[in-house]
This record gives sequence, C-alpha cells and structure tokens, in this order.
Amino acid sequence: MALAVMLAGLAVSAGVSWAQGSVSLMEPAAPLLPAKFGEWTRVDAAAGANPAATAGSTSGASLLGVGPHVLGECGEIRSKAADYTRGGRTVHVEAVEFGDRTGAYSAFTLSERPGMRVGGDLVTYDAVGGNAVLFMRGKSVVLAEFPGAATAQDVAGLRPLVELMPKAFGNTGAVPILPTLTPAKGLVGGSLRYALGQVSYAAGGGVVPAASLNWKMEPEAVTAQYDDARGQETLTMLMYPTPTLAQEAAKTVQGEVPALKSGGAWLRQEGTLVLLATGTFSGDAAQQMISGIHLSQMTFNQDAHPAFKVVAAQTFSLLENIAILSGVLGAGAVLLGLFLGFGRAWFRVLRGKPAAVEAEFLSLHLAPQNKPAVFRGPDSAEGA
Repeated sequence: MALAVMLAGLAVSAGVSWAQGSVSLMEPAAPLLPAKFGEWTRVDAAAGANPAATAGSTSGASLLGVGPHVLGECGEIRSKAADYTRGGRTVHVEAVEFGDRTGAYSAFTLSERPGMRVGGDLVTYDAVGGNAVLFMRGKSVVLAEFPGAATAQDVAGLRPLVELMPKAFGNTGAVPILPTLTPAKGLVGGSLRYALGQVSYAAGGGVVPAASLNWKMEPEAVTAQYDDARGQETLTMLMYPTPTLAQEAAKTVQGEVPALKSGGAWLRQEGTLVLLATGTFSGDAAQQMISGIHLSQMTFNQDAHPAFKVVAAQTFSLLENIAILSGVLGAGAVLLGLFLGFGRAWFRVLRGKPAAVEAEFLSLHLAPQNKPAVFRGPDSAEGA
C-alpha cells in the first residue's frame, strides 16, 4: 500500500513538473516540392516510393549555375530537386526557399540570363528562355528545365506549382526598393543583378572590386546591362544606410575604377545612393542616365524594372479604387442626409402640415410642473 502511494506521488510530481516546463510543438514544414502538381507527377512518387521520405532533403540546387555559396549569402533555408513526368515528357525542377523575399529576389536575378523574356509569362517575377523557366513565388525561387525548348503549354502547366509554393508573410514579404529605380530604356532582358553581399555582387559581374564596398554596413547593389542606339553601358547602383556611408563609398569607387580618370565612366552620389555608368555611352548619355535616378522621387509611371513596375501599377490601381469607393460612400451619405432632412419637411408640407415638427415634440412641458423659485432678502424675518 505504501509503495502504491509513493508511486502515485512520483507520478503527480512528474506531471506537475512537465506542466510547469516549457513545451513547444512545431508543425513540420510542408514539402518544398509536391508529389504532384497539375498533370505532372514526381518520378519517385510515380514509381511507388514514399514521397515523405525525400520531401525535406537538400538537393544542392544550383539554379542555372548559381553556386551554393551565393545562395547561402542570399539566405537559403532549404532546397529540393526532383524530376516530373507527364505523358512521356519530363521536366527537371529545382526549388530553393530563402529567409525573405529580398534574398529570394537576389537569387532570382542572379539566376536570370541575358536574353530571357522577363515578367508576365507565368507570374510577376519570372524569366523564360530556351529550355528554362525561372520564377519567384513568395520566398522561393523555382527553376524548371525541359528536354527541349519550353513551349507556351509547358509554361502554363507550371501554374499549379506556383500556387503550391510556400507564401511569404509580414516583414519577410517585403520587396527591395533599389531595383525599382533601374531605367527601362535599353535594359537587356535578364541582365539585372541584385546583390546583398560581396559574394553575390562578384557573381553578378560587378564593375567595382567587390571587397572594397564595405559590406559590413549592409549596402544593396544593382548591376544592369544596357544595349541600344546609344551603345553598351553597365549601370551600377549602390544604396547605403546613411548619406555619410554613401559618400565614403563614392570616394572608394573613384579610386577603384580607372575609367573615371580617363573619362570612360561617370559617377554621381545623391543621399544614400551611389551611381556609376561605365561603357560606350557618350558622356551626355551616360550623365543623363544617372542624373535621372532619384530615390526620393519614385512614381508609378517611372521607368523601372518590369516586374516591380507591375506591382507598383497594381498598388496604384488598388488605392485609386479605394479612393473612388470612399467618394461614392461619402456622396451617398450626403444625399441620404438631404433626403431625411428636406425630404421629410417637403412631405409634411404636401400633407398640409408645417415643415417643422409639432410643438409638442419640441417641448418637455417643464414649466407647469416646477414652481417658481422664491428668493428672500437678508432683512426678511424667517419666522414671520
């Protein structure tokens, strides 16, 4: 009996200790690539393998040659590669998830190739060229490579996969501002590179030596290629947290780019921005390019990277519709007030009554109920 009581006490003590402890339950992350999307079925799932066994494994995805060291700097969390089949046709898919959309966008631009058709074929952020379809959804970048040239039907067949990719919420869903400042005139499709660190900047073909840009201060960098009647030009845009840091970076760039001394390049610093144009543009054309870029004067019809321009236009359209709806509701409220006020009075006049409401509704009849106050002077006798 004593043994039973002792065991019961130990059980109660253990239960209390467990209840007082911190217990956290974590829901396992959903597989980065599904077993099936649309009419495509993953090869291992089609062969009868357990899809959950390989759902969270790391694939070492390269995204068109972008190495793991670059993806790591962009904030890679996990990656997965798989082959899918549909009616005898196969497609190789690689997916990489990042910590936020900023890192994902950097990896997306580093994976683009010049000549790709950018934006609008599949989603807002996509690039199609040759046998490759590249797109960004939420915090993930996905690459689909077909055996031959990717057809319009192949691109459309990836839409179910787009909807299954993990979503980005809160601060992780913010998009970077710097790429929106890139002029669209003459921009070579698939040539824009957005970098968050030394490794990704060097991988993107930056003109300035990567080690000299003080990456400890967490600047952002954009490198873009231009090719039109003006010639061929490389635009470099750097954005630092403060104007002082940007001024120091401009001095560093001045010493690191020899073409600035020979007149083959143009440099401008404004606020937190450092702008550099190098190439075969004439001095006037190059100077005009960098002079037209202003961080504080962004507009919805600004020449910007096509993908971000679509988002800006959608946001403007949403705000415009909200303003129109607010105006309609306000006008409706005014008309309703006029109807309830003047309309009611007009209706009473038609019935032969005065426009105002009857007197009994305007008076509380307090006068007959309250006796008038009696005031006595100081000489009056209280006992009289």
